[in-house]
Formats: sequence, C-alpha cells, structure tokens
Amino acid sequence: MPEITIVVPSYNHEPFVERTLRSIFRQSLRPEKLIVIDDGSKDESVTVIDRTLADCPFPSELIVRENRGLCATLNQAFELASSEYFSYLGSDDVLVSTALEQQISLFESRPKAVLAFGHAYLIDADDNIVDSTENWTPFADGNMLPLLLKGQIFSSPGVVYRRSALISHRWNEEAILEDYELYLKLSGEGEFARNTNVIGGWRQHGSNVSGDAASMLNEWIAAQDRVAEYLPHSREELDELQRELKFASVANLVRSGRKGEAFRLFRQNICGATSIQQIFGMATRLITPRSLFEANQRRKRRINIKRYGKMPL
Repeated sequence: MPEITIVVPSYNHEPFVERTLRSIFRQSLRPEKLIVIDDGSKDESVTVIDRTLADCPFPSELIVRENRGLCATLNQAFELASSEYFSYLGSDDVLVSTALEQQISLFESRPKAVLAFGHAYLIDADDNIVDSTENWTPFADGNMLPLLLKGQIFSSPGVVYRRSALISHRWNEEAILEDYELYLKLSGEGEFARNTNVIGGWRQHGSNVSGDAASMLNEWIAAQDRVAEYLPHSREELDELQRELKFASVANLVRSGRKGEAFRLFRQNICGATSIQQIFGMATRLITPRSLFEANQRRKRRINIKRYGKMPL
C-alpha cells in the first residue's frame, strides 16, 4: 500500500489526546510516520503525549513549541512529511481502526481524486455518540463545490490528502476555519472522493469553533471572497450564492440562540430565499421559543446515545 504520514496538531486537549493517539496506533494500515506538534499547550498535554508515544508501534516524533495557530502547525507538518498521502487528526478526535486503510484503498481506485473524506460520529467528552453526519446529508462524490458554497462541509477526522495536490495550496494562517478555504481551492484541482462509511469520531465540546454559527458564516463568506479567482463563478453569481448562504444560515443562528442576529440576517437577505416555503420555514423558526429547540435537541441526543452507544475504535 502507498505510504501515509499522519499528523496530530495538539493544543490544550489533555483529557482527550491519549485516546486520539491510541486510535492511530490501532490502524490496520500503519502510517509511515506519526508527527505530533504541540502548539503551546498550557495544560499537561505534552506530558500525556510523551508518555503515550512510548507505545507507538511505528516511527513517531513529538515537536513542542510556542503557539502559532492550527494552520501554521499544519503547514509546518506538511513540510516535514514526504509520503504520498497526508492526513491530520485533531487532538480531541479519533479514528476507527480501518480508517486509513479504507481511505487509501479509495484513493487507489480514484486516480483523479485530490482528497478523500468520510462520515463521522459526533461524540461528547465521554465518547457517547450524540449524532452522525450520515443523518445530515449524504454529501456529494466528485464535485463538492456546489455544496461547499452552501456551507455544507464534511468533518475533518479521516480526511486524507494526495500530497501532490497540496504542493501549490496550503492552509491560510490568517483563516479562522482551517480547512474551508483550502477545500474551495482544491475543488478546482480534482475530485473529492466520498467514503460512505463512518470513519471517525468528531468530538463536540465548548471550545469548538464549529459551534459558533456567526463566526462560521463570516469565515465562509470571507474565504469565498479570498479565493474568488479560483471559483467558476462571476462576482454577480457569487454575490447571489452568498445571499442564499446567508439566508440559509438563519437556521443555524436560531439553533445557537442568537435570534437577534438571525432576524437581522433574515430581513437583509430575504431575496436569497430559494422558495416561499423556505421563507415561511425560517419565519416559523424565528418565532418558536428557544426552550422548544433546546428540548428537542436534548431529546435527539438521548435517542442517539441509546441508538449508537459509545464510539467504537
């Protein structure tokens, strides 16, 4: 099998990083090398990592330095890697034991693919499965750009890159969301190969940027503007797509309890609605008490924990 380097960018995940590393140790396809870069953690992450790496069954390296941010960490790691494939795993996330084998096998059947991704379970601090991205959308196979422009983004655990595709495109160290801008650029370089299986666990907790709906929307728009030259759309077409994205994001703001911002976005971007039904649906969300949303979220969480149980590794 072709070789892969996997990287763990570590930052203040002392309670989770050992589980992250051991999920890599158990891979059925062993990486050529594991690189862990601690990005200035203020907790005891380095101690946990150093102790855990003693059990690593393949070559590994730990780099400890001052904080530079996730994108700078990924760029540094890519410079240290030389294998045909490159992947990274957040220091609070996990992989199923066959994740890398599945992804490399998928790549071998898709010579035009620049990236391979799959579904992930959403897990809490105790490894309970609270949801699955399978329940959100099947995503697309091949051309992901139309969905990316609508803010539909797959989770990062289990994503593998073809090294040759990253030679010309790196992570923007000024970006808030590390992957979105890169995905937009790579969508013009080749196919995104979809694995329909669940291959990772995406941990949800208070420090996740992905939980801030307003910040995510702002970064989606900013990233699209920064890479507009790479996109197959005129400025007028992109403006229209962004109005649709802003209107659709009203639902995310309502779910996060930011009704004031949601109402402003609704009013300013109502021309971005794709149907009368969507307008009525968003208006209903705006007038529904937050307590009902929260009760429904708790109900779904209980159902999913009972259905899925703990994250399998």
